[in-house]
Amino acid sequence: MPRAFAAGRGERRRPGLAGPLWLAQLALLALVLVWVVAELVPAAHLRDALLLQHFVALEDSRISGLTNVLPRLLNPLLFTLWGVALVLVALARHRPRLAFALVLVLALAPLTAEILKPLLAHPHVRIGYTQIGASSYPSGHSTAAAILAISAVLVAPRGARPLVAVFACAFALAVGAGLLIHAWHMPSDVLGGYLVALFWSALAVAGVRASERRWPRRRTAH
Repeated sequence: MPRAFAAGRGERRRPGLAGPLWLAQLALLALVLVWVVAELVPAAHLRDALLLQHFVALEDSRISGLTNVLPRLLNPLLFTLWGVALVLVALARHRPRLAFALVLVLALAPLTAEILKPLLAHPHVRIGYTQIGASSYPSGHSTAAAILAISAVLVAPRGARPLVAVFACAFALAVGAGLLIHAWHMPSDVLGGYLVALFWSALAVAGVRASERRWPRRRTAH
């Protein structure tokens, strides 16, 4: 029996690092590009404000009540509780490395958004009575919603991931819509928050995979 074939039967091929690392680089590049366009391109300023006005026009619609509640579910205390629950799920599924990675990204992603806001502050176009403050990119709420959504997908069992991904994506998008309907952020801010979460999540996946390659788990004999 060929050595490569025997090794393949004895050990499952581990996922590579190239995919998540490439995704992290792409998210970082997109984060920078969105900010550059939103700040330096006058037409983008106007488009951003016009799109916000389309969402603000929905404030008196039936979906306004729901979209008003969802962002409030991400206050620091509740966000911490959701995060602890996800970490406990990872530990219950005997995935301590993933649990450790989640602890890091659930702290670092929102912290990154808060650090970047004053550093990337820029004035926004005002249309009507809607005015968003300069220190708004990226949105901390959309970052929190997206990092929770992605973390939920990561801790879910493989068979349940597609369904969890659908609900998680719907949650993150609904939070983003709520931020716009109630004029908490510009559309570019919400997109930036999603990109911050994607960046840290991709790095977390790469870190977990790297640790599994460097220190593979020992299989217990039966």
